[in-house]
Amino acid sequence: MFHRLRILTVAGLCALASACGPSGAPQQSASTPPAAAPAPAPAAAPAISAAATAAVAALPAPYNTGDIDNGHAKFALCQACHSILPGAPNMTGPNLNGVVGRMAGSAPGYSYSDAMKGAGWTWDAQHLDTWLAGPQKMLPGAKMTFVGLANPQDRIDVIAYLASAGAH
Repeated sequence: MFHRLRILTVAGLCALASACGPSGAPQQSASTPPAAAPAPAPAAAPAISAAATAAVAALPAPYNTGDIDNGHAKFALCQACHSILPGAPNMTGPNLNGVVGRMAGSAPGYSYSDAMKGAGWTWDAQHLDTWLAGPQKMLPGAKMTFVGLANPQDRIDVIAYLASAGAH
């Protein structure tokens, strides 16, 4: 029995040696699929300019303490429907660049619901906070179907990000 075990061990070493190249590193056979490439790193948040920092500082408390980087990360939820870059087209929802301080329902070229056209407010931090908590609760009949951000800090951070993105 000992002799038989020894033969299996030698056979195993031979198989291992044949799988390795001259350097001793494993070689890939034609039947072995290539190793998966590492996942790409998430996109870095844009650099925060002095104008962006000033725009956030000008918001009322507690919005002036918002974390722009976290707001950028949370805005990923919005990007399916909204652009934020200056001059970018409207999508399913309007372009949100410069939304802070803009009259509700007034982004050029966007077809708003009658409810939003008649809203009559300017997008300030408090209106945005209430909107982000639940658009349909705030304005029944609005086209936006997003359920809202439940976490108050995430809303503060998204508002800081929106304010910073509009500061050019």
